Amino acid sequence: MELRPYQQEAKDAIFDQWGQVDKTLLVLPTGCGKTIVFAKVTEECVRQGRRVLILAHRGELLEQAADKIAKATGLGCATEKADETCLGSWFRVTVGSVQTLMREKRLQQFPTSYFQTIIIDEAHHCISDSYQRVLQHFSEAKVLGVTATPDRGDMKNLGSYFESLAYEYTLPKAIREGYLSPIRALTLPLTLDLSGVGVQAGDFKNGDLATALDPYLYQIANEMERYCKDRKTVVFLPLVKTSQKFRDILCEKGFRAAEVNGESQDRAEILAAFDHGAYNVLCNSMLLTEGWDCPSVDCIVVLRPTKVRSLYSQMVGRGTRLHPGKDHLLLLDFLWHTERHELCHPANLICESEEVARQMTKNLEEAAGCPIDLEEAEQQASGDVVAQREEALAKQLQEMKRRKKRLVDPLQFELSIQAEDLAGYVPAFGWEIGPPSNKQKETLEKLGILPDEIDCAGKAAKILDRLDKRRQEGLTTPKQIRCLERYGFQHVGSWRFETAKNMIDRIAASGWRGAPQGINPVTYVPEG
Repeated sequence: MELRPYQQEAKDAIFDQWGQVDKTLLVLPTGCGKTIVFAKVTEECVRQGRRVLILAHRGELLEQAADKIAKATGLGCATEKADETCLGSWFRVTVGSVQTLMREKRLQQFPTSYFQTIIIDEAHHCISDSYQRVLQHFSEAKVLGVTATPDRGDMKNLGSYFESLAYEYTLPKAIREGYLSPIRALTLPLTLDLSGVGVQAGDFKNGDLATALDPYLYQIANEMERYCKDRKTVVFLPLVKTSQKFRDILCEKGFRAAEVNGESQDRAEILAAFDHGAYNVLCNSMLLTEGWDCPSVDCIVVLRPTKVRSLYSQMVGRGTRLHPGKDHLLLLDFLWHTERHELCHPANLICESEEVARQMTKNLEEAAGCPIDLEEAEQQASGDVVAQREEALAKQLQEMKRRKKRLVDPLQFELSIQAEDLAGYVPAFGWEIGPPSNKQKETLEKLGILPDEIDCAGKAAKILDRLDKRRQEGLTTPKQIRCLERYGFQHVGSWRFETAKNMIDRIAASGWRGAPQGINPVTYVPEG
């Protein structure tokens, strides 16, 4: 099986990181073949003589991993789960249940060096005590965590265990490169009040959510009748009884609706029937967030609001796979009203910056009732945020002029070179979170950047790296940017070094009285 270009890059990056650290992370969106990537990583580890453990928390994920490894590499897998054990097996690969392996009696049967590689599927779970018990027992193993979460909050938590991020492939890039379906978000003008819903273990309480949702089910069904009649839809709900009630309401409305839950005896038959078109809506109480694929799904309705972006991403990911005749995924969102809690919205799937996500959510709510492509919405929101930043920057620059600072504010530098990755940067790993070192501060000041406004070592390192790349590429320095923007020139960050130098020389020749004659700095664009 030939890997896609990004999958090959991911595999290479993992082994490169394992040459430097013991624990590294791979982030791929749902539908981008993370199982195939770690199957090929497993194959290479076995070739090198290593014994590999694939660790997961659900039976479906273990079966899926074993199946993909067999198809992609021809390798067989032993199983460590309940009454099955890999001890005594000649297979070099084991798929293991964390619930089984975490037991002290089970772990003690294994030498600590038994596995040389551990791969954790759905790695956002690995911070839990059960996973840590297993990982600490096999402390000498190289570890790869695989997750689909796009959430920087999750990444920060994962950074407490993993030492590096080997590779990240983003949802927008996967859509642009044609590997996932475009997403259109439709905010429906139906306000659902969540202000009375409590929080437990960092997310909304399922029982409170079901109570809050119950009065709106008929109205939601009416909205779905308008937008989902000709679509293949999956609905996520907080409780089994709510899921069953909503299925019945949808059937009253003429939908061919089914419901599945953890106790469903005929779950496999219902899922197969849905896949083949016997049903056009599938209701579930958070059962289908992981380990289930149905590429023909082209509509997702999230009626289980959440603060956890990894969970939100998993729900929406059930509909992002490509399928013949499917040109986009429709994602229904509602005007959730909550006074106290940040809530995940479609914007959180695609925006790395919280600031842009908030602006995009506001824009989508103002356009309620009209499906909008997520990438277009993100570009619009990014533009709005940049405009707001530039307005704030103008005020800040006025203050800076009065203070006659010699150095360039980092925000001015980021905006001038249009570096969204710098402006929206959030530290993830331990060393990045600490304050900038004295050496970083001295180097930044020497290169013309005001270090006082940079609050962490990771941001300082990113700016220094960007300055070095700009020097190699012959682009403007921070001091040139500050000088020319003081005379009214726009986006000097994209100019060549020599172009900026020549313009500064012309300004100097005229006695620093202003822009050279015949040049309007606001509209001026350098040639070439």
